[in-house]
Amino acid sequence: MSEIVETLKSRIALMIVVVFLLVGSLGFYAYIRYRNTHVTTDDAYVTGRIHTIAAKVPGTVKAVLVHDNQFVKQGDILLEIDEKDYDVRVREASSSVGAERAKLEEIASRVDVARKQLTEFRFRAESARANLKLQEINLRQAGIDLQRAEKLFGKKIIAEDRYDKVKTLYEGDIAQVEAAREQLKYAEAALETQKSLIRQMESAYASQGSSVTQKKETLAAESLKKSYTRIYAPSDGYITKKNLEVGNQIQAGQPLMAVVPLDDVWLVANYKETQLERVKPGQKVVIDVDSYPARRSTAR
Repeated sequence: MSEIVETLKSRIALMIVVVFLLVGSLGFYAYIRYRNTHVTTDDAYVTGRIHTIAAKVPGTVKAVLVHDNQFVKQGDILLEIDEKDYDVRVREASSSVGAERAKLEEIASRVDVARKQLTEFRFRAESARANLKLQEINLRQAGIDLQRAEKLFGKKIIAEDRYDKVKTLYEGDIAQVEAAREQLKYAEAALETQKSLIRQMESAYASQGSSVTQKKETLAAESLKKSYTRIYAPSDGYITKKNLEVGNQIQAGQPLMAVVPLDDVWLVANYKETQLERVKPGQKVVIDVDSYPARRSTAR
């Protein structure tokens, strides 16, 4: 009877060993198959887009309107820089624009007056030209009369005093022509001088216009700098890395805080090159987060 029991125990032990070997083989096969079809790594982390907040202008921090880990929306004011110095610059630039514009208006008024005077000078020149033509006609007629008088006086048909009178009229007409020519010359010279003066004024007007434009650009630049004294959130997100307080002196480009949007994050996992042979886009990924061991996520 004891031999039967011993035999039975041996068979049971053998069966248990066989079962363990079979289960171990299946487990090892499953492990090898899993290793051949799956890759894993612990070298992974979550990252996303980080908006570093920096000032565009230097100054003293006037107000900080957010704190670490606070959620903000795009366009919310994060901080303010004291704008007093920038107000002074804007007022100075605005005053310069006003002064240069007043000069421009003065030059424009002078140009307008000069152009009206130019019309008068043109009228004078045309009148002098017409008068010269009239005097030249009178001179030609006086020359004809003098030739006729010379012939009549030579034939003793007219008296000497009559001849002298005609000759005097001719010489007077010569003087009138010369005077008319001088008047025309003077009128034309005055006209050209006025034209030159207007050209100079127009050049001065254009130069002054450029000066006004430059002052306006300076005003726009100073106004833009003043607008930079308020810093706004570039996107929705959470405040982090805040490293400033009211009263701090900051410089342009100095990082002050960051805004991190959590609706646009991704996982970066680092694998060995030998693990990527069978990895393809679209494959299923299982994600375990150490901070939340009971939660498992999947993605593709």
